[in-house]
Amino acid sequence: MPPVSRNHPDRRAPASPHAPRASRADSGAPGEIRLIGGRWKRTRLPVLAEPGLRPTPDRVRETLFNWLGQDLSGWRVLDAFAGTGALGFEAASRGAVEVVLLEQAPRAAAQLQQAAVRLGATMVEVRRTDALAWMAGASAGHFDLVLLDPPFGADLFDRALQAALRLLGEGGWIYLEADRPFDESACAALGLTLHRHGRAGMVHYHLLKLHP
Repeated sequence: MPPVSRNHPDRRAPASPHAPRASRADSGAPGEIRLIGGRWKRTRLPVLAEPGLRPTPDRVRETLFNWLGQDLSGWRVLDAFAGTGALGFEAASRGAVEVVLLEQAPRAAAQLQQAAVRLGATMVEVRRTDALAWMAGASAGHFDLVLLDPPFGADLFDRALQAALRLLGEGGWIYLEADRPFDESACAALGLTLHRHGRAGMVHYHLLKLHP
């Protein structure tokens, strides 16, 4: 199925592939990640040796963008807990016109900015800020896709989902990584539909769709 543009009211995703299993090798050599699709395919980005920094593995990213469609032309994307920037840069690589990366850690935010400059990624904006606070003050309905990979152990999942909801335009998507599964009833209580779910080791990843 062709990718869905921002103006299309029914952003259906392709059928789900089998859920992948992750390994250390998925993120490339130690200390770096590899972008896996789009204009910067195979480009490597450095990963800081920071506690809790957990890049989304290659095969999980590949599954996510198979679900969404490989061409995100015209999409506006928020990567709210950017970390390495793996998810946000993948979206930019696939044609997103605006990608906002939020990262509170100074060194990680600086590295994201350096990567954006090196790639010439003029559509990428890096903000050194608290993700929940930024989302609370952002314009409602602005984004097509919000990527959420909050630090595990901080119990931010529900608050991050609630903050992301108001930022979605009609038919928007939320991607969530968590240390537990979010089932259909939990998603429905937030006004979301569980579109896809997979597991890689201890990580549960979900693609959620805003109810019409």
